[in-house]
Parts: sequence; structure tokens; C-alpha cells
Amino acid sequence: MIFTVSRAMPLGFYIIMAAQFFSALADNAVLWIAISMLRSLEAPEFHEPLLKLYFVVSYVVLAALVGAFADSMAKWRVMFISNTIKIAGCLLLFAGVQPLFSYAIIGLGAAAYSPAKYGILTEYLPHRLLVVANAWIEGLTVGAILLGTVIGGFLVREDVAAWIVALDPPVIHDAAQGGIAVIGVFYLLAAIFNLFIPDTGVDHKPLKNNLIYLLHDFSHCLKLLWRDKLGQISLAVTTLFWGAGQTLQFVVIKWAAINLNLDLSGATMLQGAVAVGVAVGAVLAARFISLRKSTSVIPIGIMMGVVIMTMPHVTDPMIAKALLVIIGMLAGFFVVPMNALLQHRGHILMGAGHSISVQNFNENLSILLMLAGYALLVWLDLSVSTIIYIFGICLAGSMFLIKRWHEANQRVADNVAKLDDVC
Repeated sequence: MIFTVSRAMPLGFYIIMAAQFFSALADNAVLWIAISMLRSLEAPEFHEPLLKLYFVVSYVVLAALVGAFADSMAKWRVMFISNTIKIAGCLLLFAGVQPLFSYAIIGLGAAAYSPAKYGILTEYLPHRLLVVANAWIEGLTVGAILLGTVIGGFLVREDVAAWIVALDPPVIHDAAQGGIAVIGVFYLLAAIFNLFIPDTGVDHKPLKNNLIYLLHDFSHCLKLLWRDKLGQISLAVTTLFWGAGQTLQFVVIKWAAINLNLDLSGATMLQGAVAVGVAVGAVLAARFISLRKSTSVIPIGIMMGVVIMTMPHVTDPMIAKALLVIIGMLAGFFVVPMNALLQHRGHILMGAGHSISVQNFNENLSILLMLAGYALLVWLDLSVSTIIYIFGICLAGSMFLIKRWHEANQRVADNVAKLDDVC
């Protein structure tokens, strides 16, 4: 079924996918270079999760602006401009500017890119194809995460670093610069594909230069989505998922070092196992879950939290990879339908770019808070097992509360429907 539907996708959709793939590939590869640079500078361990904090802060601080910016012009143009900002961040990293600041500039480009890359799907495709389209984009994004993680892990290996330095290429003076140059090529490829993305023909709203208006408009959209009975559930789920997912990435790095005796390069292979699982889960969701049944996957999120709590008992790398594939499958299966539902409700209520900016604000605020909490736990020197138990309990408990929230919404809707029938 998924392959039958995918053949109906227009050519422009695949160009969008290619642009997203190379951009996400570079985003994920450069993280490992930045972590390696922090370690070479002998930065404190809690600086590593701070990298992601610096990356996502633009999503939160500029949420009111980037959504309006994405809706003010053709999405391909927004994506091209955003990739240019990412390239500027890479150049700063290449020049030896503090990794936290340089990665923050890349995050600024990513914040501007995100409303366009998701918003264009709702403009370009009919809503009946949104779950499949999201499965494609999540699957390819996960593929980019997998390959980007592998490439990033490869570039920070000591033997590869020595080989790059031995080549003595012009301008490049150390292994980090060589890795950044490779990653810059991926951003350039993404920018080239951006130029060939078709215009959707949707009318665009001129970008207001009044900050008060933009903040008021964003606040209105934020309230609109949180008050919508389906929008609030899908937004709560995706907000929790992305905060947990980004935090889990750093939990796995610490867990790999302590439980599995793996270095940074070895930890990237475990991140790849999660990515493989998410890709499989995304495909299964597209095959079996329609937009109408998207809320039925909420219990999978509870199961994901429970499975995560088995991690402290694993010390064998092969078992660890299998466990992380399972966790990834659960994640992909429940987030893809909820993401499609959120985009559908947001597009109906306020427009694609504004909807994605609201989604990004909530999801990245969750990332900021959860990573800050994780950095605090690391600073307090809690054991990795304790951190994992806290993380799994919070995830499963929160998903259970969201499930009860949705059931309460359904009961209210059923009672209103019965009252209407009586009247």
C-alpha cells in the first residue's frame, strides 16, 4: 500500500526530500565534530548537552518570527536562505570560533529552515497523503541521522584524523577542519536542491516589521493550537517526544562509555541503531495507521518509556544495539502519525508556517528544559543508571497522563454529541 501511494507523489516531492536529506545529514554529522572539538579543548562534560541547548535556543526565541518568515515567501527560498546561515555557522567552526557559539549559528539556520521544510508538505500535497509524506520525510531524516552519525563518528576517529592531517590539504590544518569541510559540501548540495523545489502557488503573507504584531500573532496561534482538542494532544505528544529524543542522544553517549566501554566514535554506532529503528517504525506507521486513527498510537509512547528503563541492565554491545533498534521502532511508529495529525490541524487552523513555528517552539522548549535537566543531573554526578530510570519514568508517566487527557476529551465530545441528538 505504501509503495502504491508513494508512486503518486509528484517529482517536486522527491526534490524536497533530497534537500531535506542533505541538510539533515550535515546537521547530524557536525554535532560529533563539535563534541570532539569540545573534548580537545578539555571543556567540562556538561558542555556537551549544552551544545544542543545552544542549537535549539533559536527555535524558542525566534518562534514568533520564523513562522511568519516561512509564510512570507516561497518555501524553497526560505530553505535556501536558511541553508546559507548553516554554512556560515560551519565557516565559524572551521575558523576555530568557540563550538557552542558556532553551533548556535547553525541552529539559527535550522530554526528558520524547519517551518519551511514541513510547511511545504501541507501546501504541496493533499491531506490524504500527509501520513505517507511524513513517513517519507521522517524516514529520510532518520536515514540522514544514521548516515550523518556514521560520517561524524568516522571523521572523529583518531586514525581518520591522522590520515586527514597527513594529506596536508591547502587551507585545512587539522582533522576538525577537514571534517567541517566535508560537512560543508552536504550543506551546499542541500542548497542546490533548494533552488529546484517548485513553487506551490500558495499566496504568501508579507512579513510584518512590527515585533509587537508578530508576538501577538504568534501568541494567538499558540493558544489556537493548544485549545484545539486534537491539536493539543498531538502537540503534547510531539513536544514530549522531541525533548525526550534529544536528551536520549546524550544519555546514550554516557551509557555507551560506562556500560559498554565505547568511545565517542563507538557511541555513534548506537545512535545509528536508534535511527534504523525509527525508520522501520515510520514505514510501519505509514502502512498501518491512517490520519483518522493517529491517536491510537499514544500507548506506544508509554511502552517506549518502560523499555528505556531496561538499558542499565545491558552491558553487551550487540544486545544494546538490538534494544536501541526496538526503542527507535516504538518512537517512529508513534511519532509519525501524531506529527501528521498536528500538521493537518495546524494547516487548517492557521497556515503551514505558523503551525510549524508553534510546534517548533513547544518541542524545542521541551528540548531546552529536558537537556538542562540532564546537564544538571550530570553536574550533580548521578550515575547513568539513575539518570536512565528517572528519564524512563518521566517519559512513561507523561505519556500516560496525555492518554488520560485524550480520553477525557473524547468523553466530553461524546456527551456533547448525545446532547445535540436529544435537542
